Amino acid sequence: MPTSTLADLVIPPAPPVHARDLPLPLFLYKFLQNAIGTYPGYAFEVLSSRKRMLGVDNLLINDPEGARHVLIEARERYRRPMASVRAVRPLAGAGLLLSEGETWRRQRRSLAPFFTPARIAELLPHFHAAAEGLVRSLDGRQSANLSAEFHEATLDAVLRALFSLRPTGERASLAAMVRDYVGGVGRPNLLDGFARSEEDFPLASGSRRRFQAAWFAAVDRLVADRRADPAAEENRDLLNLLLGARDPATGEPLDDAEVRDQAATMLFAGFETTSRLLFWACYLLCLAPAEQASLRAEVQAAPPEGFAGQNGLPSWPRLRRVLLEALRLYPPVAYLVRDAVEADTVMGEDIEPGCRIWISPWLVHRHRRFWDHPTAFLPERFAGQTAPWTHGPFMPFGVGPRICIGAAFAMAEAEIMLATLLRRFELRLADSRPVFPVANVTTRPSREPMFLLRSA
Repeated sequence: MPTSTLADLVIPPAPPVHARDLPLPLFLYKFLQNAIGTYPGYAFEVLSSRKRMLGVDNLLINDPEGARHVLIEARERYRRPMASVRAVRPLAGAGLLLSEGETWRRQRRSLAPFFTPARIAELLPHFHAAAEGLVRSLDGRQSANLSAEFHEATLDAVLRALFSLRPTGERASLAAMVRDYVGGVGRPNLLDGFARSEEDFPLASGSRRRFQAAWFAAVDRLVADRRADPAAEENRDLLNLLLGARDPATGEPLDDAEVRDQAATMLFAGFETTSRLLFWACYLLCLAPAEQASLRAEVQAAPPEGFAGQNGLPSWPRLRRVLLEALRLYPPVAYLVRDAVEADTVMGEDIEPGCRIWISPWLVHRHRRFWDHPTAFLPERFAGQTAPWTHGPFMPFGVGPRICIGAAFAMAEAEIMLATLLRRFELRLADSRPVFPVANVTTRPSREPMFLLRSA
């Protein structure tokens, strides 16, 4: 357990915690604006809470074992609610992120070999190249919007790792497309909550359909360019693996639509969530300059360009702890929702079909029973832990079999990117206005502050 005194603690800004449940109209308004700005204080103390709202029985589960029951042991009795499917489908298609049942199992079997430690080690040169591109773009500048810069840099890393694609004009348009979608029409809305199918309220879904058509067309072009280039078979990237993937159980390859959807899923998940992680880590380090100084000393002593393979990454234990603590304070997905389709019992609660289960990493990661000083930035709480997301009250990548298949990919990318940046620059915030987390499709900042850059 950390031993920091209260005077030492850095408490980053967070949405207000309410004294009691909000009245329903105010709750709905605030939920649509920022889902994590609706919680009452008791939600950070109880293991479960049940209430009926708009005719729906809702059960909040904070207990990790209860979450494991719903998401792992009894997962066939639950399904994703239509609101989350409608928001994510335009980005991920029928890829691993949204597939269910036997389709999901087949996709997971086919893709699992892509994310072994050996495969990720082969991708590290792509991450190094993208990180060097980031610091080159910042050289000579006194300030930068790191949120936007990280979006560009992590997209560069994923396009290199997935398509062996160097920076092009199309790269900037891809980043802008996803940023606009996540911050705009991709945000769940009130009609999503009432929808019973993906086809409901078609007039209100026109912007999402147009985005999906443009997004899929861009990914299709990248895949088509690869198929048309025989020399590209020599590339050691994820697209070649996708094109050659076979279901270990049946030997069946992925069809064209599956290749497109898996590539789109990897593109979105591989850069959007990692860029947010990097932003929040840098924001926290600016609030804790002593931690930043120690971390910069660590990467100066073991510079990232000195490591050709993943065996070098554990040389930055402090950096890894900072990233894990950023994931705890700002989980990429702030809440997981499942609708019961069969009767069940969870934590002594009888569940009937139609009951909605809420599991919030935001709550669990700040729960007063599970963490010492839960709202404080204390990277040392993760000392000695390599993959804490596989157990206990830490679930930034999900839980169980559906845990993010690219977790190790994202961590390696983030470690190299952050180490490269901090070796070259000391970071400070240009102003003291707080930045709050906003939970929609991902946990994004309420504003994009300027960071001051001081060359090492």
